[in-house]
Amino acid sequence: MKLVLAEPKYFTDSISIISEMVNEVTLKIYKDKLEIIAMDPANVAMVAFTLLSSAFAEYKIDKIKDISINLEQLRQVLKRAKPSDTISLSLDEKKNKLKVDITGNSKRSFNLALINIDEKEQKVPDLSFPISITAPTYIFDEAIEDMGVISDALSLIAEKNKLTMDSSSNLHSAKVEIQESDDIEINATDTPITSKYSLEYLKKMIKTSKLSSKVKIQFNKDYPLRLDYLVKDKMNLTWILAPRISD
Repeated sequence: MKLVLAEPKYFTDSISIISEMVNEVTLKIYKDKLEIIAMDPANVAMVAFTLLSSAFAEYKIDKIKDISINLEQLRQVLKRAKPSDTISLSLDEKKNKLKVDITGNSKRSFNLALINIDEKEQKVPDLSFPISITAPTYIFDEAIEDMGVISDALSLIAEKNKLTMDSSSNLHSAKVEIQESDDIEINATDTPITSKYSLEYLKKMIKTSKLSSKVKIQFNKDYPLRLDYLVKDKMNLTWILAPRISD
């Protein structure tokens, strides 16, 4: 196995973002893609990350590989790479280690021990949504940060042509209204649909906006929220967040 990233940010930044939510993961290396599907330790959020073979300068694999690794350790190594460096991943099956070579002004090699993960294999749930909103990431990010000033949770309210975000505490409240426009697409029902989610998790998820200029938002009443960040022909990073059920 040899995977060479000539444009490493899609891998390095994704690993950095995911590591804030998940401690240990299995990298599944297929013939045409690298994939991570994992739950956070509290079973509140799921991440599904796909990096296509077309995002690599070199992608050689003879069979499907499962590589389980400590994500924080991998993040620390990848942090040593400059944006202009080339990163190469290979597997030393005899020593049970992932080799990471970083090549720029010098060549640096890191050998990371693989781990055993006892958890059952994760699968992305088949969810059906009556609401779909596609918007520039900066608009969604700003709204999340606005809500975080007031509380630790927000309510999403979708109706025809409008998405509203609402947050309140014992003393304070805030609201952001996002209208459909040329660059904001809102597909929703005439009847408003509301669901509540944790801002602590959302603040970590929206860091994915550094990789994609648009986010697709899907949810339903007291139902998981799904956020999709897509870079065509390169990667997709999906977050699924459990709702906060109101008393």
